[in-house]
Amino acid sequence: MWNFIQNQVLGMKWLNSLVGDLLFSFGVDIESRLGGSLQFFIYDVLKITILLCFLIFMISYIQSYFPPERSRKILGRFNGIWANILGALLGTITPFCSCSSIPIFIGFTSAGLPLGVTFSFLISSPMVDLGSLVLLMSIFGSEIAILYVIFGLIIAVVGGSLISKFKMEDQVEDFVKNANFMESDNISLSVLDRVSFAKEQVLETFKKVFPYIILGVGIGALIHNWIPEVWVEKVLGSNNPFGVIIATFIGIPMYADIFGTIPIAEALLLKGAQLGTVLSFMMSVTTLSLPSIIMLKKAIKPKLLATFIGICSLGIIIVGYLFNYLSPYLI
Repeated sequence: MWNFIQNQVLGMKWLNSLVGDLLFSFGVDIESRLGGSLQFFIYDVLKITILLCFLIFMISYIQSYFPPERSRKILGRFNGIWANILGALLGTITPFCSCSSIPIFIGFTSAGLPLGVTFSFLISSPMVDLGSLVLLMSIFGSEIAILYVIFGLIIAVVGGSLISKFKMEDQVEDFVKNANFMESDNISLSVLDRVSFAKEQVLETFKKVFPYIILGVGIGALIHNWIPEVWVEKVLGSNNPFGVIIATFIGIPMYADIFGTIPIAEALLLKGAQLGTVLSFMMSVTTLSLPSIIMLKKAIKPKLLATFIGICSLGIIIVGYLFNYLSPYLI
């Protein structure tokens, strides 16, 4: 039953077969490079779009119960490591890319929440969310997906805790610390209001994310059918002990959310890249994208920014090597 759910419900293997049959009926040779790329592209775009819209709707409905003011009040009740854990968990129900998470991070910081807690949120929000868990399960399987989320949360909690220990509150720009945080009444929404909110979030998120899905799947199709396997194995395979580090730093200048990164990771894995190397690439793209670093630089000072990048990079590299060690037991 679980194999059926993973392969046919989450993985939508039936959709892949349907796309292949339709292309064949139109005279496309799906065994050729061009035909195989076309099948990969259409199938992955449809699958990710369907899952994305469904998941964003469900996550946004849940999120309607946790507006920023309520989230701030909940986080304010906890101290120490538990506050960091809660901040990281809160990030999992916010389906945002790294750039979209920064305004919420600024709002939480302006409201007086501990800096380490807000950084735990900032790390976990783009790196792991409920949507990414389901999409990862559809491609890599449940064990890898669950471990990815657990390790991502550990990076977020440890990263936020270290920033708390370093006492770097003076590294936040004055306009963030002095901003007025406006309280608003907690309006009780009806079920229809929440459904309407969820629909709006689906449309808004889809418009932002879809170009990156197209780009990510396009790159994945190119890797899957046109780039020689030996190239990928040489750079990101087991024979290169620096593959994790290379993948991490390749991912930083890129900008995409996890929905656009998964197809690239899938294609790299099929071409012979190591599991941990691929997952490190995903984590760095989603958490340390160059546009988000530029945005964050306006809110925090260079010392704190460098600390944030260093902690995240080191955590991602450690997780990558750990996944590579565990991959024989997971694949």
